[in-house]
Amino acid sequence: MESKALHITNGTSLTNYLFKLGISNDSNTVTWQETLCVGPTVEHIASEAFIKTRKAFFKSFYDISLSRKEIMSELNKLENIKDYTEIILWFEYDLFCHINMVAVISLLEQRGIYLPIYLVCSGRVEGEKGLKALGELKPKQLEAHYKDKLKLTIDDIALAKRIWRIYCSKDHNLLMPLITRPSSFKYLSNCLKAHIKRFPDTRSGISTLEYNILKLVKENNITSRRHLVGYTLHYQGYYGYGDLQLERVIDLLSIFFTEEDNSLKLNRKGHLALEHQHNYQKEMNNTIHYGGVSCLDYKFDKQQNKLIKTAVHAN
Repeated sequence: MESKALHITNGTSLTNYLFKLGISNDSNTVTWQETLCVGPTVEHIASEAFIKTRKAFFKSFYDISLSRKEIMSELNKLENIKDYTEIILWFEYDLFCHINMVAVISLLEQRGIYLPIYLVCSGRVEGEKGLKALGELKPKQLEAHYKDKLKLTIDDIALAKRIWRIYCSKDHNLLMPLITRPSSFKYLSNCLKAHIKRFPDTRSGISTLEYNILKLVKENNITSRRHLVGYTLHYQGYYGYGDLQLERVIDLLSIFFTEEDNSLKLNRKGHLALEHQHNYQKEMNNTIHYGGVSCLDYKFDKQQNKLIKTAVHAN
């Protein structure tokens, strides 16, 4: 029997790239547009509770009105799964993509879809500097990645589902033992480490990403918040945040810098935060959710390398 693949991509840009190269087309491609690495989530994807939760989040945090019709138009392509013999996932090395990826794998099981699943994942490329997104690969490089796609094992799929279940729950410390779990997901360990460090540090009240952003302000000639977004996009490591997510993070960090004469400079609070001399968690009032927990629920303890329940949320 001739194989026929259903492609699930990490966004419109990559979808269009695959169309251009003739790897896939509109009828056999699902474009996954979600940003599940931020905001509250519900384990059962595409349920009414899931859609309601995500719509409320986007409206309250980003003033974006999600269309239920648009969400379901892509997911409804899974209804014709009998037309396919395998599924190809196109997701990248970062946390943004990995949370979406484990959600998609869980969604397939929730829909009763048990076809062979293959993964095309970008990251380090021989002869290239830094980590590369799929859309940054040259046509021959992308085609080579496709040719070398990895077939996920039963253990890989079980691991992905477990991570999604924990992510949607209240105790993200349960992710810690999975950091060292062997799998076909080459960058999963780095992504889980990055996620745990998104919670406020016990000393300064800012996360590792926020700390690194303040270091960029300190060490570079930053002219504006927009300029800082551009720097952070390039130097954020394994987070994979887009403009929308970074703009909000930088807005929260505005208490740590002054803006004048086309220049961003750290103020006294910024220097104290970088030196871990004062805890600014309450002043920042970062209420973002990561799956099943609020950023306010836990702190990251670097010495213990684990999340500590915030005292006011301990009960």
